[in-house]
Amino acid sequence: MQLDRLDEDLIALLVDDARRSYADLGTSVGLSASAVKRRVDRLRAGGAITGFTVRLDPGALGWSVEGYVELYCRISTAPATIRSAVAKFPEVVDASTVSGDADAVLRILAADMRHFEQVLEQIGAQPFVARTRSVLVLSPLLRRPAAPLPH
Repeated sequence: MQLDRLDEDLIALLVDDARRSYADLGTSVGLSASAVKRRVDRLRAGGAITGFTVRLDPGALGWSVEGYVELYCRISTAPATIRSAVAKFPEVVDASTVSGDADAVLRILAADMRHFEQVLEQIGAQPFVARTRSVLVLSPLLRRPAAPLPH
């Protein structure tokens, strides 16, 4: 989908606060509320905006441990099989197939170290998993949602 500068500005404003009204957005970009609504509807229909959500602080919700887990499969395993297996764990908040030695990387949130270890053991027990390798997050340095590419 082709984005112009106004589309990019609207997306940036919505990324910052998706609850802003069309009138408020319009004031910021110099459009009427109805023109903003038409643009947002077009951005949704075109797939640039896939939904509106809330960003949460995991620590405030009781998730005090965060880790990334490299998953190594015993044999060639379809991404759908990996996805199906890890989707059963609410602690797995992101999962991606990757290039390199690992087959997939998971981001796991847990209440404490014991909880993280239990989830890791359950994932490692999946029949297709040969081994895992984990790293724990000490301090998140930068977290931001995706935005349009700069020109």
